[in-house]
Amino acid sequence: MTLPARPFRFALAMLAIAAAFSLAGPSYAVDGNVASDEAKAENASIGKPVVSDARLAGDGARTRFILDLSEPVAFTHATLADPYRLIIDLPEVRFDLPEGTGASGRGLVSAWRYGLFAAGKSRIVLDAGEPVAVDKSFILPPVDNQPARLVIDLVKTSREAFLANALKPAPAVASTKGDRLDDKRRAGRPVVVIDPGHGGIDTGATGANGTLEKAVALDFAILLKRKLEEGGRYDVHLTRETDMFIPLRERVKIARSLGADLFVSVHADSVRIGKNEVRGASVYTLSEKASDAVAAELAERENRSDVIAGIDLSHEPTAVTDILIDLARRETKNFSIFFARNLVEELQSAAKVIKNPHRSAGFRVLEAHDMPSALVELGYLSNKLDEKLLTSDEWRERMSSAIAAAVDRFFGPRLVQRQGFRTAQ
Repeated sequence: MTLPARPFRFALAMLAIAAAFSLAGPSYAVDGNVASDEAKAENASIGKPVVSDARLAGDGARTRFILDLSEPVAFTHATLADPYRLIIDLPEVRFDLPEGTGASGRGLVSAWRYGLFAAGKSRIVLDAGEPVAVDKSFILPPVDNQPARLVIDLVKTSREAFLANALKPAPAVASTKGDRLDDKRRAGRPVVVIDPGHGGIDTGATGANGTLEKAVALDFAILLKRKLEEGGRYDVHLTRETDMFIPLRERVKIARSLGADLFVSVHADSVRIGKNEVRGASVYTLSEKASDAVAAELAERENRSDVIAGIDLSHEPTAVTDILIDLARRETKNFSIFFARNLVEELQSAAKVIKNPHRSAGFRVLEAHDMPSALVELGYLSNKLDEKLLTSDEWRERMSSAIAAAVDRFFGPRLVQRQGFRTAQ
């Protein structure tokens, strides 16, 4: 299969007519050298308010959530339905809490989670098993040796009352221009966007030894970015470079605003189906129907990332059936499969892969209609051996080299056409 220099030029020209369907977003330049996630988080947290303790009290009629803080902070709260959640937004804070905090609940709260939600903003999400309402919420100032405290009292309510006070969908705003970069920008080096899965409040999977998927994905993405930049053949960007949550559709918008010629989402998930047997790398492309039960389970898990972080999905756009976008999507699917097959071949020579390593399912992060996309599962944190390998420098070096080789094969014909570059074999 020969890859044209610009496989989507005709389809994209027609898509300009359908600009109202565009998923345009702001341009995010996240290039350059990136320090480790832990180091950047530690440096950034200096001077931030500290959450030193959190607890639940009460019963199924009234439940109190208490947060101990180094200083008083402003906060807001809101509710989201299906599932029932209370969202608490704070300025950026440092959570100094024991591992596993929030995994169990009490009273009206079944579980809760926390983390960085966006630049300068932290979020706490309380899961409720039934409709709840905030009866009281306040901040207590520090007194004597007692810290400042954020207190929220929850009581039972009806579904009708809950829905009446839940967050309302934001009105959709149509784009007035295309979100791809101009032809002059696109004529340069291929643009590769690497998407480290999860982040911030959304930790992703957790291994038996406590390894977090969000940390594995970011560390590997940074290594892969550096590997791809070594030859000077590509413009490489990350959708996130710190431990920050980014909604799934926003990841696609970031890549499209950068004019991505290839989008690679990096994960290290876990599975319930045969979790002791399923191990090794795999590659996923978009399909309305999952290729197997494991693919279906993974897609369901990944597509819940926004719900986990407390995003209102009730205003998500429905699938666009416009014939022009459908034409571009078909072409994109072909090139996504072409890249996935190249990637599987390279991974097979570098590490263990699962049986039938190229699979498909309805991953929301792969839904861009004009951008070849693939999701790479580096391994499965539900398997102890995979968890060990995912933190091995030697293994990550082999895997990143294999993925870089697949990218070279994918863009080989295009690189040959550009003066000063030769095909990487």
